[in-house]
Amino acid sequence: MDKTLLKGLMLLEMLADQNGKPVTIPVLAEKVGLTRSNTHRTLQTLAHAGYATRDEATGNYRSTFKLFELGARQMAQIDVRQFAAGHMRALMELTQETVHLSILDGGSVVYVDKVESLQPVRAYSVLGGHAPAYCVATGKILLAQQSDQYIARYLTELVAYTKATITDLPALKLELSRARANGYAINRGEWRESVGGVAAPIFDAFNSVTAAIGISGPLERLSVKRMKELAPAVQDIALKISRAMGFRQ
Repeated sequence: MDKTLLKGLMLLEMLADQNGKPVTIPVLAEKVGLTRSNTHRTLQTLAHAGYATRDEATGNYRSTFKLFELGARQMAQIDVRQFAAGHMRALMELTQETVHLSILDGGSVVYVDKVESLQPVRAYSVLGGHAPAYCVATGKILLAQQSDQYIARYLTELVAYTKATITDLPALKLELSRARANGYAINRGEWRESVGGVAAPIFDAFNSVTAAIGISGPLERLSVKRMKELAPAVQDIALKISRAMGFRQ
């Protein structure tokens, strides 16, 4: 074991725990169990590597944002699919409907994973396929978490794909506001006339929405009433995936 490296990491953790406030060398030395001279040399190394910075006026040290940058890179590598796979199958078995995992891409959603229903008649979708976000449940709940600026940028034209498609922007914003308040969104045949769905958001360790999980099926079987009944189950699965990704309410 490299004790010097270990002490350096301990110093770095101590600095990070101070919420950006500079700390004196004597205080750090006492907490970590190093001599002041060793603490000073280690801090100089951390500063050279960009993990710490020295206040020229006081000589005290504080951490930089480099740790955050490293953490953000690591979080970006997390594939939501690996956390969602088992939960998606459980949701399919519970609801007997096709389960989709979607991410937002501008004004569209991309289906990054799915578990097919075992029902003879089921919703058709293509893994990796796109759908207009404002027309499908996973897209609506993802849009519900976005800013007005995002909506204005990506939803410049609301095309009618069915008679149920919401093509009026104020009406869509009201729908998204309700979805955000309810914690789930419903598709009443707005993308494909005979297909409906209900979805809930998935959050990451930064409490940011990262994906959505939803079920979809023919409206003859998956009526709006039925979707509302199943919404709590979809929300529960979404929360379980979110917690697996580090989300804390």
